[in-house]
Amino acid sequence: MDAYITGFLVSCKGIPATVFVSVLSVAIGSVVGLLIALMRTSKNRFLSGISKLYVDIVRGTPMLVQALIFAYGIPEFIQTHLFYFKWANLIIPAIIVCGLNSAAYMSEVIRSGIQAVDKGQMEAARSLGMSKTMAMRLIIIPQAVKIILPAVGNEFVTLIKETSVLSYVGVHEILRKGTLLSAATFEAFPAYIGVALAYLLLTLPLSKLIAVLERRGKGSEKKIGEEKNKPVLEGGAA
Repeated sequence: MDAYITGFLVSCKGIPATVFVSVLSVAIGSVVGLLIALMRTSKNRFLSGISKLYVDIVRGTPMLVQALIFAYGIPEFIQTHLFYFKWANLIIPAIIVCGLNSAAYMSEVIRSGIQAVDKGQMEAARSLGMSKTMAMRLIIIPQAVKIILPAVGNEFVTLIKETSVLSYVGVHEILRKGTLLSAATFEAFPAYIGVALAYLLLTLPLSKLIAVLERRGKGSEKKIGEEKNKPVLEGGAA
């Protein structure tokens, strides 16, 4: 039993790195994903084509391969053809890779959220004299954010698990801690059970919280719908 406890405690030492990378990656993914989503919805074929190509490349290649390219491939290429280059810390390319990877998925989520907003909202905003950019910023995007909030939470939970591939590029996150313990003690099963428990410690509470927020969101939408469909009583005040 001591070996399992040790495996769990050692794996938990990688939680700060995992959470740090995940939080920054989701933040990067949200900003870049919004930009890509706006490009995808643009009538400009060039912008739409570039954004689609980006999404296809990122979603069509494993994140592990992307991490290896950024962590080792890019420095080697720069050193060979340009100048000496080395990452100050391998967590930097890890954040970049996870952020760009998250952006590809977030762009689709954001795009679906924007498309879910009633088209009449944009028409009403334009009729009031707003430019398309202003209407998107003040009217459409705030409503889309509320719609996609549960999906953003799910992306965060997914990204926490996907950061496990960063152990292959030397980032000391949860899996890396467990792997090093396994190599040092020659007890693989307790070490990796500890890794699994450390991930569950993060993902289970977050999943429950997202489910609660999603139910509350649906409850609010139902209440608003009931209010809209509520009949006006005769003799009521105008």
